[in-house]
Amino acid sequence: MIRTFAFSALASLALTAGGALAAETEGHVEDIAFSFEGPFGTWDKAQLQRGLQVYTEVCAACHGLKYVPLRDLTDLGYSEAEVRAYAAQYEIYDPDLDDTRPRIPTDHFPESGLETAPDLSLMAKARAGFEGPYGTGLNQLFRGMGGPEYIVAILTGYTGEEKEQAGSTLYENRNFPGGWIAMAPPLAGEDVEFADGHPNDLQSEAEDVAAFLMWAAEPKMMVRKYVGFMAVFFLTVLSVLLYLTNKRIWRPVKHPNEG
Repeated sequence: MIRTFAFSALASLALTAGGALAAETEGHVEDIAFSFEGPFGTWDKAQLQRGLQVYTEVCAACHGLKYVPLRDLTDLGYSEAEVRAYAAQYEIYDPDLDDTRPRIPTDHFPESGLETAPDLSLMAKARAGFEGPYGTGLNQLFRGMGGPEYIVAILTGYTGEEKEQAGSTLYENRNFPGGWIAMAPPLAGEDVEFADGHPNDLQSEAEDVAAFLMWAAEPKMMVRKYVGFMAVFFLTVLSVLLYLTNKRIWRPVKHPNEG
């Protein structure tokens, strides 16, 4: 009994210490009410289009989306002609031609332009469930906090301080583990001009591109939610039918004198 109590106390202490350590290393991440969160959430296509614009005009210079087919942009509300026009601005090497050619919708987004710039295709899912208690992902489960919030926190966490280390320039970011990051501030606010007149301050741009990167990481999220909802619905109906059938079959056995 005493050993069990001591072990439980030690485990609780370790979990608390781990959570404190995670909070210190991960920085502060704010919860953001993205439209796609929750079991009935949906994509905000206008926001995804703005996020694509931020990615194209700012992020694509260094980062790629090599796992995302360009044809999937039709899911954002673009016509096939618009997707073809967008794809054509990127070139790809074609071994059949032994030369480069404009990309077509069946091609994927280009890879990262720099070796040190990570591909962003799965970034939003790679950081999902990072919030604590450390390692449990409870904030993502109950509050919807995950990769998109982390991306927004990083993009808005720069303090403006710089330092030289081992011949490289590091930038202080209060939300990056360790406090210093090699990526220069990619957004400053008013980096792009949205056609719909939506605000283009730093926070808005960060949220828009984070939503787009969530879509890039899981473009079929809404289909998955629908299938999950229908599965739960049919399992519930099946459970009720099985319960009523079971009662009907066994009622004569349990109550032989009735009827």
